[in-house]
Amino acid sequence: MADAQVHDSPTEWVKEHIRVYVESGGREGHLWNGTPTLLLTTKGRRSGLLRRTALIYGRDGDAFVVVASQGGKPAHPSWYLNLEAEPRVEVQVGTEAFTATARTATADERSRLWPLMADIWPDYDAYQKKTTREIPVVVLERA
Repeated sequence: MADAQVHDSPTEWVKEHIRVYVESGGREGHLWNGTPTLLLTTKGRRSGLLRRTALIYGRDGDAFVVVASQGGKPAHPSWYLNLEAEPRVEVQVGTEAFTATARTATADERSRLWPLMADIWPDYDAYQKKTTREIPVVVLERA
């Protein structure tokens, strides 16, 4: 994945956050508003293009945990749909980059991990209340 051109998130503030993260090699951008973020690169399920976005993360042992909230919108974010189609992803956490396998947390895992993530970003609870879909929790494990 690393050799192909990567297309960043279309949202302007996210593009800027990613730009700083990438240009600094992860020395800047890891913390966003005091919250830890990682860069997730997925392969577009229709286009085949690499797509990168910045996400808030938590840790569960050696795994990284992210939430497919999209601010509580009714549909899952594109990055989540992409990793459902192709679970092999690239992750950058600070200055460290690695390949990972992404999977949706099981119901038991979600019930344990959701409070962890809501402690990191309390708006997740508000996002869940805004939508009828169950917001997925995603586990990223090093490949």
